[in-house]
Amino acid sequence: MKLLHTMLRVGDLDKSIAFYTDIFQMTLLRRQDYPGGEFTLAFLGYGNESDNTVIELTHNWGTDRYDLGDGFGHLAIGVDDAYAACEKIKQQGGDVVREAGPMQHGSTVIAFVKDPDGYMIELIQLTGRD
Repeated sequence: MKLLHTMLRVGDLDKSIAFYTDIFQMTLLRRQDYPGGEFTLAFLGYGNESDNTVIELTHNWGTDRYDLGDGFGHLAIGVDDAYAACEKIKQQGGDVVREAGPMQHGSTVIAFVKDPDGYMIELIQLTGRD
């Protein structure tokens, strides 16, 4: 068994694709419209789907926003330098909601970024982790 993807519902698919490709350098792997169901799926990631877990962005036509609820936590992306990543994300117009720094009760450096739909993304510095 393996984890294939995580699905996020998004209100503006093009804006979300740009966010993940421009800010996090993911690759748009495939995109397909489903006119009968009035939705579009886009899969993004850091490598092909056969070898990597990816993100599925689902856009239901006619829906421009979602109530995120309180059950979902966040996506996590490993970075070499969380401080530099935050600066770059802010320069690109991204929303850093928790600046890089040691996690509470530990020494691993983390930060949090909010995507265009309000989903949280944790940046975890890969060096010096607990």
